Amino acid sequence: MTPPNSRFLFAHPAHCIALGFGAGLSPFAPGTVGTLLGWALFPLFQLALPNDAWLFALLTVFFIGGIFAAGRTGRALGAADHGAIVWDEMVAIWLVLAFTPATLLWQAIAVVLFRFFDIVKPPPVRNVERACKGGFGVMVDDIVAAGYALLILAILVRLFG
Repeated sequence: MTPPNSRFLFAHPAHCIALGFGAGLSPFAPGTVGTLLGWALFPLFQLALPNDAWLFALLTVFFIGGIFAAGRTGRALGAADHGAIVWDEMVAIWLVLAFTPATLLWQAIAVVLFRFFDIVKPPPVRNVERACKGGFGVMVDDIVAAGYALLILAILVRLFG
């Protein structure tokens, strides 16, 4: 896969979104860079939004928009789930952080758990990734990985929180 460049990033608004405002241009571990950017941006949502209902509404809009942005960008790059597309990681980590205790330690654990499940893709994550195509497939497999991270996080918080 040919990595996109900054010119591609600004060729269409969908590319800018799908590439995580440039995080996906990272030559090393763009998915992790996108996840870390998502973590860094999460406090802005907490400050700007009045309650969790607004956050989940926004995440729904971001997920649906991500389907279209990832689909268009994947077609332009010639690979549906090109490694530079990191919006899916960003939306998924925002979902995970919404349920994570608001301490840096728990958030760091949540980020590591999410990245683990996103990279390893245990069943059904890999099955979902294979079964769902286009932008929806790009977005939904990360939501399933987020579900695994949330399950393990809930157990850890119950045991050690």
